[in-house]
Amino acid sequence: MPLNVVILAAGMGTRLGRPHPKPLTRLADGRTIQRQQLDHLRATFGDDAHVTIVVGFKKDLIMEESGDRANFVYNESYDQTNTSKSLLKALRLSPPGGVLWMNGDVVFVPGLLDELRPAIEADRSFVAVNTESVADEEVKYTLDAAGYIAELSKKVVGGLGEAVGINYISAAHKATLIEHLDLVDDQEYFEGGIEGAIRTAGMQVSAIDISAYGCVEVDFEPDLTKANELDSTEPGVRD
Repeated sequence: MPLNVVILAAGMGTRLGRPHPKPLTRLADGRTIQRQQLDHLRATFGDDAHVTIVVGFKKDLIMEESGDRANFVYNESYDQTNTSKSLLKALRLSPPGGVLWMNGDVVFVPGLLDELRPAIEADRSFVAVNTESVADEEVKYTLDAAGYIAELSKKVVGGLGEAVGINYISAAHKATLIEHLDLVDDQEYFEGGIEGAIRTAGMQVSAIDISAYGCVEVDFEPDLTKANELDSTEPGVRD
């Protein structure tokens, strides 16, 4: 069964102050963030990845950049909703099986997806985390006694690390996550749906530490500077 991949790229990205969607921000290697993500997915999963991009703000630009390398889901309420509702739309329309998804503004190095591959192949729900940084404004997490995620939000106190914006929901858990994404407020991040499913439905979600791999979610100019310092080049993947 092909791997279902969703890239969330519907937002307006106002914090970075660009006239175009954040995924179209050009990096030091000449590629856009979106193109680099698609290259990494192709290098790791080849033709086994069924990629869907959730579009909204200036959707035509996102669609043109991806060419024939992705399908699209349109969040027509992109200016009134947050990532919970973009992910909800994509999951409802996704083919059978688990889903790997990532925020459209995440820049990461080659090898990170290979680190996640065993959990994907085992169809085990997870959130990729960085334990080397726990900034107040980021999504943080704690673990329960069994080692699964207990809390997941920006409000977490005493977080063990940060969620980096790359996640996987198993085939068995997908319907549960859809239900809880539907329940949260329109302005909630998708992490609110995950946390709700953990709290009320007992969904077990692992935290996979990818701290050894460079990964930056680009919200502000300093983030873009850090992203451009990563070595994200994979031979043979540029068009």
